[in-house]
Amino acid sequence: MVFSPLSIYTVLSIIAAGSEGPTQQQLLDFLQSKSIDELKSLNSKLVSFVLAGANTPTGGPLVSFANGIWVEQSLSLQPSFKEIVATDFK
Repeated sequence: MVFSPLSIYTVLSIIAAGSEGPTQQQLLDFLQSKSIDELKSLNSKLVSFVLAGANTPTGGPLVSFANGIWVEQSLSLQPSFKEIVATDFK
């Protein structure tokens, strides 16, 4: 397995977006970010930049992430967290 710094940063950003209180602040400090909105904005810009030419006739870079999140069946994710992951972290 290979983990790129970008993929680790993205996963930690997603975890930060779903956390709160001291845990969230520790993650923000570690990621050197002022807020969740700053993390979301940076990630959106990175995704837009990296995939900018993907739908053009000449093509663009092909970037694949193999990520997964497993949630115990007796638990559920908050809809707001699902929304953040789907829209801001693609």
